Amino acid sequence: MSLEQIVPAIALIAVLFLVLPGFMSSNSNKKLLFKNLSIWGVIVLVLVVLLNIIFK
Repeated sequence: MSLEQIVPAIALIAVLFLVLPGFMSSNSNKKLLFKNLSIWGVIVLVLVVLLNIIFK
């Protein structure tokens, strides 16, 4: 992996650590937590697929 891939990965992990405590406290109900995680999973999956199509 080059530095061009490592730096954004570290930045995304840092943002995750900043956002995760608030996300977990606002989703104390397990049903709501899994619903929100599935929504975010779909959003991330769509973005990854679109970016792969655009940049290849």
